[in-house]
Amino acid sequence: QVQLVESGGGLVQAGGSLRLSCAASGNRFTIASMDWYRQTPGKQRELVATITGAGTPNYADSVKGRFTISRDNAKNTVILQMISLKPEDTGAYYCHVQERRFGILADYWGQGTQVTVSS
Repeated sequence: QVQLVESGGGLVQAGGSLRLSCAASGNRFTIASMDWYRQTPGKQRELVATITGAGTPNYADSVKGRFTISRDNAKNTVILQMISLKPEDTGAYYCHVQERRFGILADYWGQGTQVTVSS
């Protein structure tokens, strides 16, 4: 069973920066993709950024140029660096990873960390 521990959320003014971190432990197999999702009340959870095992990132259009996702495979850690934050970035941010077991991907989620951007 993979455990995910997130940290780094908080309250920041518009234009500010935050750094989210997620550490995975307990995996017996390779961690494939590592992602960050966010969710606001009344809306579906949306993918913000993802990074493959090889380190290729992809971003939602709304955060391109402002957010940077990176990972440390030796530490099974994924980082989301967020700059130029906007009030619409407010939400609960969830770390998500996929563990590859004999060709099958198993999904794991963190408990979420709140990001609040004030105007």
